[in-house]
Amino acid sequence: MRRIAAQYLFTSAGRPLRRGIVTVADDGTVTGLEDTGGSLRESAATEFYNGVIIPGLVNCHSHLELSHMRGIITAGSGLSDFIASVRDRREASADDIRTAARNADIEMYTGGVVACGDISNNAITADIKGKSLIRYITFAEVFGSDPALAEIRMSGALRVCEEMRLRGLQAQVTPHSLYSVSAALSALIRQHIPASAVISLHFLESDDERRMAQDHADSALDLSRLVTSLLLVHNTVITREEAARVASAGNTWFCLCPSSNMHISGKMPPAAMLREVTDRIVTGTDSLASADRLSMITELQLLQEAVPEIAADELIRWGTINGARALKCDDILGSIEPGKRPGLLLVEPFNMQNMRLLPESRVRRLV
Repeated sequence: MRRIAAQYLFTSAGRPLRRGIVTVADDGTVTGLEDTGGSLRESAATEFYNGVIIPGLVNCHSHLELSHMRGIITAGSGLSDFIASVRDRREASADDIRTAARNADIEMYTGGVVACGDISNNAITADIKGKSLIRYITFAEVFGSDPALAEIRMSGALRVCEEMRLRGLQAQVTPHSLYSVSAALSALIRQHIPASAVISLHFLESDDERRMAQDHADSALDLSRLVTSLLLVHNTVITREEAARVASAGNTWFCLCPSSNMHISGKMPPAAMLREVTDRIVTGTDSLASADRLSMITELQLLQEAVPEIAADELIRWGTINGARALKCDDILGSIEPGKRPGLLLVEPFNMQNMRLLPESRVRRLV
């Protein structure tokens, strides 16, 4: 049993607790929370840290299998060129792909990630995810504009799901995007989406994407009716009207990956507008093909820099409890509450006066 305190506890379940104390069992289960009102008495039995404690981070969007592509694709090429570069340059030896993916998994864990929604086009990362200390939810991504190949594409995605599930992992077939799936393939995907599913969709990432598909909001709403939770990833060029319409479904989550967006197009997602429309905002790192690190704290720092009025505790909720709710693992993760095992992270340094992350803020695992 450990008693752990810091200048603030950001529980993601209520207001920040000044000099609060969290008690955790040996297996990481939170057994108690104490609001001291800021009056913490020194005790040899209490560990005290001069920073803020937050729950473990939830990365709602990654591509672990692309980790070997770090630094390969030039920044600012735009989405179409980026996709073409990934397609043309992703080939590598299985050993190189696995080594890079394993290192990326360690990088995320060290950076405080406790759960991750990961896109997979094949099963090469199955063993890594099966042995990881991170809880992975695999989205077996399907795409293809040629209706003649729909059955083949679907069979491949189902094999990925099977390989993941053999290792005790959650896995679900999911469409890549609205513009990259033929009508025939879309129909097959729908046949393999149970009502309990969580699915992911690359959504309004660029103006090119808007031109390649029509009625984005209506199509997203249509998908949302089939599932428990729909993650819309990137939203870089989404309008207020589209956001409000899609948010009206009640089970849609807007995933922001600012590092990736800046690398590909030089554009930040419209976080200020989205938070006026909905509180269902989550964050992700995307892949090392489009970011130089898999750091959730970096993503939150970029969002704070872009929208200074966002309070730190709101940002922390985006990266913790919101992500856990979106991925349907908030029974255990996402917030510091008795009965949960969220992991505890120390964020330091931290601007206590203005309650803001600093450019040099980093996370360290305590539990």
